[in-house]
Amino acid sequence: MSDRVLAAIDGSQYSESVCDYATWAAKALDAPLSFIHVLDNHSQVAEPDLTGNLGLGTREHLLEQLSDIEEQRAKVAREQGKLMLAAAQHRAADLGVTDARVLQRNGTLVETLVENETDTRLLVLGKRGESAHQASGHLGLNLERVVREMHRPILMVPKQFTQPQNVMMAFDGSKTARKGVEMLAKSPLFEGATCHVVIVGAETAENRSQLEWAIETLQAAGHVAEGAIRAGDVEETLRAYKQENTIDLLVMGAYGHSRIRHLLVGSTTTQMLRNAQMPVLILR
Repeated sequence: MSDRVLAAIDGSQYSESVCDYATWAAKALDAPLSFIHVLDNHSQVAEPDLTGNLGLGTREHLLEQLSDIEEQRAKVAREQGKLMLAAAQHRAADLGVTDARVLQRNGTLVETLVENETDTRLLVLGKRGESAHQASGHLGLNLERVVREMHRPILMVPKQFTQPQNVMMAFDGSKTARKGVEMLAKSPLFEGATCHVVIVGAETAENRSQLEWAIETLQAAGHVAEGAIRAGDVEETLRAYKQENTIDLLVMGAYGHSRIRHLLVGSTTTQMLRNAQMPVLILR
C-alpha cells in the first residue's frame, strides 16, 4: 500500500493517542491508514536458569514445561495484539476512517518498521513504548533508534490527542532545513493551522533573509505563517517560544549536522524531546 500512514500500536498508555493522531493524519493527507503490532520475542527479561541444579530426569521434564509455557505466552501475546489492532480499527472507524488495515509481525520493532518504510508516507508512534521505563525523563531506546534508522517523517505523540492549531518549526537556514520548509508548505497536514518559523541565532541580515523566505514560502502555499529570530540556547529558546505562542506541535529536522539535528540524533537525546508534552513531527 503506497503512501500510507503507518501507526505502531502496543499495550502502552500511548496507543489511543497514536490511533487518534494517525487517523487525523490519514484524513488530512487523504492517505490509507495501517496499524501495525510487532511481537518482539526477545524483549522479555531473561529469567535465571536453575535447571542445572536439578537431576537429569527432572530437568528434562522442567524444560518441556518451560517450553509449553513460552508457547502459551506467545499465543496470548498474539491474541492480545489482535485485540489491540481490532480496537484501533474500531476507533479509527468512529473517527471517520472505515478502511484501516492491520498488520501483525514477529521481530524487533525497529527492524520491522524499517522493513515497512518503503510504502510509508508517515510513521506515527508513542513517545514511549510498552516496554520502556515509565519515568518521565526516559525516552524509549526504540524511539531513538527509529529516528536514526528511518528515512520517512515520524510523528511522535504524547498521551492525549489535540488537533494542532499552532505549529512551530525550528529552522536554521541550511539547505536541508529549507527542504523541510518546502515539505511543510506542500503538506495538507496543517491546513488551517498557524505555522511559526523560529531561527535560534543572532539578528543578522542573512538570518532575516532566511526567515522571510520561509514565511513567504509557507504563505504562498496558503498557510498562515509568522516567525521570529531569537538568540540563546536552542532548547531553552524554542521552549520559551512554545509557551509564549501556545504551540501544540513541533516540527524538527533529523538531517544534516546542525545544532537542531543534535537535539534528535546526537549522542544523547536532549531534555527538550524527553519532556515534550506535545507531538513532534521529525522530518527526514
